[in-house]
Amino acid sequence: MQKNILLISDSGGFMVDALANNLKKTAGFNVIQISPAVDEIKDGISEADIFLLYAGSYVSEKSEALVYLKDVCMEYKKVLCVIGYDKELELVKNSIPESIITRSFLRPFDMRKLADELGRVTSSSAVSDDGTGRHILMVDDDVSFLKMMQTWLTPMYHVTAVNSGMQAITFIATNTPDLILLDYEMPVTSGPQVLEMIRSEPASAGIPVIFLTGRDDRESVERVMRLKPQGYLLKTMSKEDIVGAVSRYFLTNEWKAMK
Repeated sequence: MQKNILLISDSGGFMVDALANNLKKTAGFNVIQISPAVDEIKDGISEADIFLLYAGSYVSEKSEALVYLKDVCMEYKKVLCVIGYDKELELVKNSIPESIITRSFLRPFDMRKLADELGRVTSSSAVSDDGTGRHILMVDDDVSFLKMMQTWLTPMYHVTAVNSGMQAITFIATNTPDLILLDYEMPVTSGPQVLEMIRSEPASAGIPVIFLTGRDDRESVERVMRLKPQGYLLKTMSKEDIVGAVSRYFLTNEWKAMK
């Protein structure tokens, strides 16, 4: 089924038009061009499989629209990709946390590679025909590790990443992920404390939590296992082992639900 990309830019211009035409002709997307305005973004929510923000100098003047775009992507589990120069990408992050952005493309970019990458994003199970899919919340104060895990998991799942325990609690106050991958050792609010808060609230108590951490000492493991997480994975595991463990968790629980 043809996927819809909402291409957000301040004006048409040669590069934006060329990008839209390339995505239509060579990658088979249905591209809808809109301006960075709250009303236009709102009107496109139901149509968009992916939001593609073509950043320019205008982004510093469109913070209201960008914040709204961030809220839309979080609430409706939409994929957001951003294109721009270094400075423009940094300006975007003033309104949209990096954890919300699925992919960032630095200008100048290779049109074919960009189209291929968007194709991989939209063909993943995270962007299904009805707009739903497995949603994983990653919680870790190590930003580099978050980025790596997003790269590993995004081809199969919709991934939201936050870098503190309190950001996680704030997120699940209005969102219900299908799984939380939680670090153990974080400043201010540790992983076990986050899990205790999750389990103490009826609205979030049933959210599955798997620890993904570098702590492998017996005392740490025993402490969190008393809180009954769905699993305990080590960061030293290979990509195949971590992704495989997440996949097995979902497959096992889908099988149980069918019985």
